[in-house]
Amino acid sequence: MSMLEVKNFSKRFTIHHLGETMHAVEQIDFSLERGEFIGIVGKSGSGKSTILKSIYRSYLPDKGSILYDSERFDKIDLSKATERQVLNLRQYEIGYVSQFLNVMPRTTSRQLVEKALLEMGEQKEVARKEAQRALKHFELDRKLWDTYPNTFSGGEKLRLNIAMATVKKPRLLLLDEPTASLDQQSKMKVREIIEKLKANGTTLVGIFHDIEFMEGLCDKVFDMKTRELITTKMKAGVAGES
Repeated sequence: MSMLEVKNFSKRFTIHHLGETMHAVEQIDFSLERGEFIGIVGKSGSGKSTILKSIYRSYLPDKGSILYDSERFDKIDLSKATERQVLNLRQYEIGYVSQFLNVMPRTTSRQLVEKALLEMGEQKEVARKEAQRALKHFELDRKLWDTYPNTFSGGEKLRLNIAMATVKKPRLLLLDEPTASLDQQSKMKVREIIEKLKANGTTLVGIFHDIEFMEGLCDKVFDMKTRELITTKMKAGVAGES
C-alpha cells in the first residue's frame, strides 16, 4: 500500500478583480511508498509549491485526489478530510518546511522547538533535551536559543523552521525549498537529517532548485515540464530548470 498517492490532481486560482481563472497545475500523478523521497523539479511558477500546499491542505484541489495512508485514520483523501482531521494530522503525522518562518510572537527558539514535541505528548524533560539536540545540530548560535526569532536572519529562521519540523520525526514531511538561504555547511546538516528520517521510515516530498543537493538523495523525481516520473536515483542535469 502506498504511503501517498496523488491522482489526476489539478488546481486553479480565480483572480476575482480581473475575472480570470489561472490553471496552476493540471493532471499530476505520482505515488510514494513508505520511506521514499520524491523531488519535484521545474521552473518558477510551474506549480511545485501548489502541489505541496495541497498535500498539506492549505489549498483544496479542483480535481483529483490526494490519498494518504494515515496511522490514525487509515487511508484518507486529504482533499476531503475534515478540518479536525487535518489539524490532527499536522500535529502528529505531517510536517511542512517552507522558506518562511511564521510563529507565535514572544516565543523563544527553544520554546518553539519544545512546543512541537509537547504537542505530541512528549514529557517536558524529553522535549527539552530533544530541542537542545535539534538546535545544536542545525548550529543555531546558543545565544539565540532564548531569543525571539523575529530578529533572526533569513538563514537562522530557516534553520529554526527545519528544526521545528524534523524534531517531531513526522511520517510525511513536505519540504518547500528548505535550503534556499543556507550556506553549504548548513545544507549538509539538512541532508544529514533527511537521510536519517528516510532511514527511519519518513516519506518525503521536496522542492529544490539546488540539483546537486538532490543528487543521490531522491528515489523519484517528478518533472513539472514533461510530467515524467523518474524512478531511478537522480543524476545531475535532470530537469534542471532554475
